[in-house]
Amino acid sequence: MRAGFFLCGFLIVLLLATLARGATRLVLRHHSPQDLRVRRWLFRAWGRLTLGAIGLRVSVRGSVPQRPFFLVSNHLGYLDIAVLSSLLDAVFVAKSDVRAWPLLGPAVSLFDTIFVNRTRRADVPRVNVDIAQALARGDGVVMFPEATSSDGADVLPFKPALLAYPATAALPVACAALRYGTASGEPPAATALCWWGDMPFLPHLLGLLGVRGKSVTVTFADAPVQDGDRKRLAVRLRDAVVACLPPAGLPVMDEVTG
Repeated sequence: MRAGFFLCGFLIVLLLATLARGATRLVLRHHSPQDLRVRRWLFRAWGRLTLGAIGLRVSVRGSVPQRPFFLVSNHLGYLDIAVLSSLLDAVFVAKSDVRAWPLLGPAVSLFDTIFVNRTRRADVPRVNVDIAQALARGDGVVMFPEATSSDGADVLPFKPALLAYPATAALPVACAALRYGTASGEPPAATALCWWGDMPFLPHLLGLLGVRGKSVTVTFADAPVQDGDRKRLAVRLRDAVVACLPPAGLPVMDEVTG
């Protein structure tokens, strides 16, 4: 019953956001000032309403960057996009597989997500152009340089290919670290909330909805990282994200509602 209640709320929010964004794409010129304002508002509203619908509490440590910005984070699964979109005016860089995700894929596609085919090196220059254009429009850009999700036990090495633009442009890169948690007696966040490996999507989502005491702490680094060498930048950014990670079991702080 509990999971069914949350699932209905999740699906309603997803449907309304998808319909609203689809309608605005029909009546507003893409990337016009009006379209950008509507897209940013809808994306943040979708993120916040989604987290409310599934019962995930969010706490924030540090200062949220103001757009335009380039931000990297560790990657723990499909919840990360909703969490960060609820806090930031940003577009996401995501692997092209996300388009095929049930439920979330079509919705995320409407919010100007920059998709990259990680199996084709020739796709990287096009993605770097898209990143530059998004920043020029005044958007934030969020990337998960691990290139895959994990259980949160460690931060995987960052892939340097898509860090070429901030390196060559001498762009300061902001960092964030995500840590999920569950209440005492509930399944661990590493399997109940994080989505990684070959976990099937729908069974994981249904199990997640039934978990009580779901929480996530988002920690933003105090200062951005800047380096003209993309490989060195990848190492320094990973170190900065690791340094931001709150200890496992950290109590949830004030819930973000504004």
